[in-house]
Amino acid sequence: MTTLTLVQGDITRQSADAIVNAANSSLLGGGGVDGAIHRRGGPAILEECRALRASRYRNGLPTGRAVATTAGALDARWVIHTVGPVYSAGEDRSELLASCYRESLRVADELGARTVAFPAVSTGVYRWPMEDAARIAVETVRNTATAVEEVRFVLFDDRAYEAFARQLG
Repeated sequence: MTTLTLVQGDITRQSADAIVNAANSSLLGGGGVDGAIHRRGGPAILEECRALRASRYRNGLPTGRAVATTAGALDARWVIHTVGPVYSAGEDRSELLASCYRESLRVADELGARTVAFPAVSTGVYRWPMEDAARIAVETVRNTATAVEEVRFVLFDDRAYEAFARQLG
């Protein structure tokens, strides 16, 4: 049984087997969580991301998929990069967001990770409404078979923490 926990704070300060990065499809860094992970983790992460772009993901990592790299200087063994969907009021992209969590757990299982720290994927510049993102994240993790022992949702602010806390109820 996987334990779900909540932490308010900076995901780059977490100690876990794997830290999930809300990446953009280029895998080459960006803003928000992505930029913070690349800055704190150092150049080793970007180096592996460039190698992935040169080989398996020439056109970038597709939305809803996940891939792992080293964690560089982070207090983790791996970073699992996943590309969340941009929110659209006119098109239901919920399955793509759920896929980010399922695929990240699949990669974590392949790696043998037992603790995984997730951000609130797609809730920053991709504008996914926090309450809905929390519902999708918690339901998906609860309903995904995994050997991961602890999934830790690391939420940056009070609003995100409270939305996830309501879902864990």
